[in-house]
Amino acid sequence: MAVSIGLHVSPEFPAMLERIDALSGALEADADAAEELGRLTEDIARALLGGAGVVRAALPRSLGGYEFSPRQLIETVERVSYHDSAAGWTTMALQLMTGTTAAYLDAVAAADLFPDVAGGDHALLAGHGTRPGRAVPVEGGYLVSGSWQFASGMAHATHIHSAIQVEGTGELRVLAMPKSQVALVDNWDVLGLRATHSIDYHCAGEFVPATYTYLATTTNPANGGAIYRLGLVNMSAIGHTGWALGVGRRLLDELKLVAAAKSGTRNAAVDTTQFHAEYATAEAKLRSARAWAMEVWRGIERTLDAGELTSTEQDTLLRLALNHTTWTVQDVGQTVHHWAGTAAIRRGPIDRFLRDLGTGTQHITSSPMVLQNCGKWLSGAQPQAHWEFLDLTP
Repeated sequence: MAVSIGLHVSPEFPAMLERIDALSGALEADADAAEELGRLTEDIARALLGGAGVVRAALPRSLGGYEFSPRQLIETVERVSYHDSAAGWTTMALQLMTGTTAAYLDAVAAADLFPDVAGGDHALLAGHGTRPGRAVPVEGGYLVSGSWQFASGMAHATHIHSAIQVEGTGELRVLAMPKSQVALVDNWDVLGLRATHSIDYHCAGEFVPATYTYLATTTNPANGGAIYRLGLVNMSAIGHTGWALGVGRRLLDELKLVAAAKSGTRNAAVDTTQFHAEYATAEAKLRSARAWAMEVWRGIERTLDAGELTSTEQDTLLRLALNHTTWTVQDVGQTVHHWAGTAAIRRGPIDRFLRDLGTGTQHITSSPMVLQNCGKWLSGAQPQAHWEFLDLTP
């Protein structure tokens, strides 16, 4: 199947944001029920995944998807996350797993899993890729065994995305297989991101055809255009950046509402110059983080549009921008928690978003080791190094 060279910027983007905004009331109304269920409600899942077409935004145009550009995907996840942080995390995960699977599987497997994307007939994938399972080569494929964690969005998935390591060669690959082939472990008992159904799963000796796997480090899509030359790990930074930005923006907007309600009351802390200065500082931090992240991705988009692969510096900066955005938003969240008073401890948006933020910051893509590796390259300590997943390799 032909793969286009230039970067596609989808004309569907403005309409997508409008469809997401139209769901804001429903997302808020269902938030408590979703936390009780440990997953999005069926109504919300259908509205986001089907009606709004949020996952279709990450699917190749050649298969019927919208194939948004990186910055369009960032803003899409940002908008969903602004309305509901757990819904943003869930759709971000499903976008990444489903979109990359569609891009990197060969034509036969892609036709099977994505027969009618425009009509809504396609697989949804969830899973985990940082701890590979074992793949024993057999005729036509692999016998796969392993145990994986944090499969966000699994409640809504039809298929599994997992990393595997091929026995004998050590080659890292990613598979797609029906959800019925794994045992799900209902163990998502957490304070934050409760509604994401980020459960564990495992399997032993399950056959997966070789055509339903792809090289984990590939930057050569079988379907779709330039965005998929980023590779799986770089694409994961897109959604995580958007998620953090959406959460940060919502928290500051919620604090503004609290300030308006409390202003003028007896001993209102929000009427002090200290509050005004700290709110302004938080705004500056969030807006600066967003501007820099978008600047980094604007440069990457120019590279992709020219038909080139990202440089080591760009690979470093996109990781650093994600790390910076995540921890800036965590800092903003602390400001919101401090000044919101009891509004931050009662059930409601501030409490929920702060809990979700506290969990989201623990994701491996924003870990201290990634930050340290960014510093190694940028400081010149390892000038010849390159990135392999989240590791800087000399």
